Amino acid sequence: MSAKLPLDQNALNQLFCEARSYNGYQDKEVSALQMDAIWELMKYAPTSANCLPARLIWCQSEESKKKLAALSMPGNDQKIIEAPVTVIIGMDLEFYNELPELFPHTDAKSWFDSDPKNAQVTAFRNSSLQGAYFIMAARAVGLDTGPLSGFDNAAVDDAFFTGTSIKSNFISTLGYGDEVSIFERSPRPKFNKFNTIL
Repeated sequence: MSAKLPLDQNALNQLFCEARSYNGYQDKEVSALQMDAIWELMKYAPTSANCLPARLIWCQSEESKKKLAALSMPGNDQKIIEAPVTVIIGMDLEFYNELPELFPHTDAKSWFDSDPKNAQVTAFRNSSLQGAYFIMAARAVGLDTGPLSGFDNAAVDDAFFTGTSIKSNFISTLGYGDEVSIFERSPRPKFNKFNTIL
């Protein structure tokens, strides 16, 4: 493997420094190839024992977006409908059934299949990580996101994941961000405010 080099400032700006969470989008379509490209990046980022518990539903049709919007708080409903795509980041509470394939080095399934609490904590933590990877992957392929948590999780589970072991974590709009939809960036403190070196 070749030596790693720091990313240039343009890449850092796209991923972090100038990236924003958008409330509205340009009237431009997000393609299936772009959605696939996001997954192809985010799947490589780390999860515990390669458990990959996130299960994504990409709501692109008007019908699916309206269905999801009806289960969201006022304000978020319009964001969901107007976005080119809105993604439900779910978590499979029985992710461990995939571990014999995903983590074949040892019997990792046995760590979780008789311990539902451990499975739930692991699914939530790692699907949250994968949701963050989704955001960064979307930025990497030139798209923008708007993560949202203002929705009825139980109702979304019934509407989109009924009959499965999957529960919703959070949702995110996806598209080409409209600069008009965002306000001035909120403060980001310097290192010493929230960090301690021991």
